[in-house]
Amino acid sequence: MEVRRALADLAEVRGRLATLQRFDGYSGNAAVASGVVALGAGAAQFVLAPHPIAPSTRLTYLWIWLICLGLALAINYGAIVAWRSRHPDPQAAAQMRTVGFTILPAIAAGGVVTLALVLRGLFDLLPGMWCATYALGLFASRSMVPREVVYVAIAFGAAATALLLLPNIDPLAWWIMPAAFGLGQIAIGAIVRARPLQERTRTIR
Repeated sequence: MEVRRALADLAEVRGRLATLQRFDGYSGNAAVASGVVALGAGAAQFVLAPHPIAPSTRLTYLWIWLICLGLALAINYGAIVAWRSRHPDPQAAAQMRTVGFTILPAIAAGGVVTLALVLRGLFDLLPGMWCATYALGLFASRSMVPREVVYVAIAFGAAATALLLLPNIDPLAWWIMPAAFGLGQIAIGAIVRARPLQERTRTIR
């Protein structure tokens, strides 16, 4: 009984540590790659539906960015799975579970709201909602990423506010999503890649 209780206490401690420690499974290269994918999706939209107004072009817009989302998720979570395969220790498993539960609500909410807006034909609200849910996901995982990522989350929140409230912006214009997600992901990747170098520099000093 005492051994079982000790193991349960150890698992709880690992879980709490996982929420306080930076998650090293995030890949700066993967974040940059997903940003490049978003820039490519923007180029595809520029060719196929630069300013979607008709229902057919709006569906084209939706498919472009859903495919972009799928590729970005595959790249980033593929990098996390690869990291996990190289780190089979219990602490890594606890961190991975924490990351999943932290980000999953934002992803699920984004999916549900996306479906609701599409079914009601409210495509103009999609980009702002996507930026808002992504900002929430970044804020939720802020304890596990370099602190500078919070500034990117603030930028996504500001973009969401502008896209949802300012009437003079065309939220479906071809450059909106590349500017938001493309440049945002590249910025996150640059921060994640630079952080280990800064930590090693401090250690040497």
